[in-house]
Amino acid sequence: MGMQEDIRRLMDLEAIRDLARRYAHCVWIKDPAGAAALFVEDCVMDTGGPDPIRGREALIAVYRSAFGQSDFQPFVHNHVIELADDQATGVCYLDLRATIDGRSMIGAGCYHDVYIRRPDGWKFKSRQLTLAYLVPLAEGWVRGQPGTQAAAPVK
Repeated sequence: MGMQEDIRRLMDLEAIRDLARRYAHCVWIKDPAGAAALFVEDCVMDTGGPDPIRGREALIAVYRSAFGQSDFQPFVHNHVIELADDQATGVCYLDLRATIDGRSMIGAGCYHDVYIRRPDGWKFKSRQLTLAYLVPLAEGWVRGQPGTQAAAPVK
């Protein structure tokens, strides 16, 4: 691989990482149209609900509803990307703070993404969210798991 190819690869990787960061930013500031603009028109977003969300307009409607009822503060990191010309796949890890139904929540998981290069830059073709947990902050994420009970106080 020559220097020009190396530079293009690095720029592509950074553009894809920036796409995930911009998505998180749009969620933080409750910008449904901004979040949806990061996807191609015929996108698919699977949040783990009964049916995947299909298309930008459907995304905007779902985000509008969700952002009106709850607050989400996602932190994305540990991005692993596999490039293949004008397409790529990736996994992006998620730490989530949220307020849902007036309750402070904490969550973690990852996005499995498919990206596609368009004339205006990289876009999400699909995102699949897999949550490891989403629990009330007061309960914590280890509740009920073997070996996670608090130790007895030392006397």
